[in-house]
Amino acid sequence: MVERMLEGKVAVITGAGSGIGRATALTLSQAGAMIAAIDHTLEESQQTIDEVEKNGGKGIVTIADISQPDQVEQSFQQIIEKCGHIDIVFANAGINGVWAPIEDLTPEEWDRTLDVNLKGTFLTTKYAVPHLKQQGGSVVITASVNGTRIFSNTGATAYATSKAAQVAFTKMVALELAPHHIRVNVICPGAIETAINESTKRRDLEQIQTPVEFPKGKIPLSEGKPGKSEQVAQLVLFLASDASSHISGTEIWIDGTESLLKG
Repeated sequence: MVERMLEGKVAVITGAGSGIGRATALTLSQAGAMIAAIDHTLEESQQTIDEVEKNGGKGIVTIADISQPDQVEQSFQQIIEKCGHIDIVFANAGINGVWAPIEDLTPEEWDRTLDVNLKGTFLTTKYAVPHLKQQGGSVVITASVNGTRIFSNTGATAYATSKAAQVAFTKMVALELAPHHIRVNVICPGAIETAINESTKRRDLEQIQTPVEFPKGKIPLSEGKPGKSEQVAQLVLFLASDASSHISGTEIWIDGTESLLKG
């Protein structure tokens, strides 16, 4: 049972319908937070909120494409109307997009990945800030080992670029918002058991990939097994809580040392 260190807090989570977002919604709820989910479809996030409420917590769902300013702004307005304030923002929603040789990657595919991952992070943070300024708070952004420590996933150019930019965004905004007692940090997960890889579109990668062999497994800390969404959720809980009250502008890798081996 998670200690109720977030009692009375309101936590906004994008992409709460599955994987890391879902696990974090359940974890923060157990810690006492009310969960406000922002997702592009209702069904999966509603299932998460149903589980939150089944376990004695509270939550709501708002619908928005996080790459669309008017939709994100409207979601935050709805959250304020129903919850009264915002204390925590977990800008987690993202896509892997298309992984392909640079000459085959279309401008539209590039734009879609950057729009969701980077612009979506910007919009989520932008529209949360006026509310966070009322009492201070914590923003946690989901980046990746790709583009920050790992560069050997050849073809994942748009994805890796968006993740590297999220780290730079975190550092810039953390300094800007520090006088308002708003902390901003970024987590960089490695291989985690989620469904995001199932939606990755890989195209003609065989011709550009550099052969690399890891005879004893790719994740040393866990004998090659990927991490769990619940482990990432515990890290988000720490960064969202007063336990990390003097930490801001920091990237934290959660990958079982995978990126130190593969970078």
